[in-house]
Amino acid sequence: MIDRSRLAALLDRERAAYADLHPRSAAAYGRAAHLFGRVPMTWMNKTAAGFPIHFETAHGARVTDVDGREYVDFCLGDTGAMAGHAPAPVVEAVTRRLTERGGLATMLPTEEAAEVGAELARRFGVPQWSFALTATDANRWAIRLLRAVTGRPRVLVNSYCYHGSVDESLIVVGPDGRARSREGNVGAPYDVTATSRVAEYNDLDGLERELAHGDVAAVLMEPALTNIGIVLPEPGYLAGVRELTRRHGTYLVNDETHTFSAGPGGATAAWGLAPDVVTIGKAIGGGIPIGAYGLTEALAGALSDRSDLDLVDMGGVGGTLAGNPLSLAAARATLGEVLTDAAFAGMVEVATAFATGARKIIEGYGLPWSVSQLGARVEYRFASPAPRTGGESAACADGELEDYLHTYLANRGILLTPFHNMALACPQTTHDDVARHHEVFAAALGELVG
Repeated sequence: MIDRSRLAALLDRERAAYADLHPRSAAAYGRAAHLFGRVPMTWMNKTAAGFPIHFETAHGARVTDVDGREYVDFCLGDTGAMAGHAPAPVVEAVTRRLTERGGLATMLPTEEAAEVGAELARRFGVPQWSFALTATDANRWAIRLLRAVTGRPRVLVNSYCYHGSVDESLIVVGPDGRARSREGNVGAPYDVTATSRVAEYNDLDGLERELAHGDVAAVLMEPALTNIGIVLPEPGYLAGVRELTRRHGTYLVNDETHTFSAGPGGATAAWGLAPDVVTIGKAIGGGIPIGAYGLTEALAGALSDRSDLDLVDMGGVGGTLAGNPLSLAAARATLGEVLTDAAFAGMVEVATAFATGARKIIEGYGLPWSVSQLGARVEYRFASPAPRTGGESAACADGELEDYLHTYLANRGILLTPFHNMALACPQTTHDDVARHHEVFAAALGELVG
C-alpha cells in the first residue's frame, strides 16, 4: 500500500523544486495573459507541477527548455513526434517546398499526394485515401460518409476511447451499465447518447447487444485503447468485432492515430485486421499537421456510385488547407525515410527494453502494478493484472501518484506524456535513454515506498 501522507509530502517537495528549476518557464506562463488559459491550447495546462515547461529547442529524442534544461523526451508530442523532433528528411522536404517550390495553399494536387496515398495503401491494406489536417477531422469525415452510405444515424465507440475531439466519441458506460456522456464533455451540442452507442472494449456481448438495434453506421475504434492507458485485445476479440460488424451491416473503422506505434502498418497490419476504413494522423507528418482516411475498394465504390451524394463540395470533404503541399511533402519524407520498417524494428526493441526494465523495478518494490506494451509504446499501470476494459482502466487511475512520478521525472530530465504514464520510443531513442529513465524511476519508487 502507498502511504498517502508520504506521497503528498513528496509531491509538495517535487513541485517546489520544479518551481525553483523553471523560473523562465514560470515567467513566460505568467506573461501570456492574452492566451486563453495562458497557453496556445488549453490542454497544455495538463501538467503535474502547476505550469508547463516552455521549450526552446527540440531535436530527435531531446528537448531543451527556456531555462536551459535538457530532457530525454518519451512524450514525443503525445505521438505527434513519433518520428523524433525535426527529423532531417522532413526538415529538408519542408524547407524545399517553402524556399524553392512554394505554393502552400493552391487547392491543386501535387505528385506527392499520390505517392503518400500509395504508401499508406501498402502499409494499411486499404487502397483509397483522402487527406485532412488532423485525425479528428479524418474521423469526422469518415463518420459522415458512413452515415450517408448506410442511412443509419449512430456511431458506436468503446468506453474511454480516444478519437480526438469527435463529438460522437465522448460517451462512456456508466456505473449502472448504461451509456452516459463522458465527464468533462464541454458544451456538447447534443445529447451524445442520442447519436452514439457505446460498449466496453473486450466485451463482445456488449457490442452485439448495441449493434442489434440496427441503427449503427460504423464502429469507430482503436485496435487497442491508448489514451486511458494501454488496454490490449484479448484473444479472439478483434476477430469477433469484425464478425459482428459484418453480421449487422455495420462498417468498421480502425483509428490508428496512436496504435501506429504497433508497427509500420499499425495494429491493422501487425495483427492482420481487415477494417473498412483506416484513420490516422499526427505521426505520419513528422510534426507537420496532417490526417488521412483510407477506404476499401468496395466502400469507395459504394460512395462513388451514389449520384445523390455531393462528394465534390459538401459531403465528407472539407478544409481549404486539407491535402496541402507542405503536409504531403512532410508525410512523403516521414513515411519514406524516417518511420521505415527498419526504424520501427529499432523503436520496438528499445521500447521492449523499457517495458522489461520498468517491470523489473516495479516487481522489485513489490508494487501491485503492471506494464503494457504496444510496439514502440509502453505504459505502467497502477493495477495488476492490467485493466481489460476502458472502465477498469479509468477506475485504477491515481492522479496524485501520477503527478508525483511525472514531476519527479521532469525534475531529473525525463518527460512522459502528461495525460498518463506513456513512454514512446522514436528512431533516435537509445538504450542509454531507457537506462536513465529506469535510474530515476527506481529512485522515485525508492523514496515513495522506502
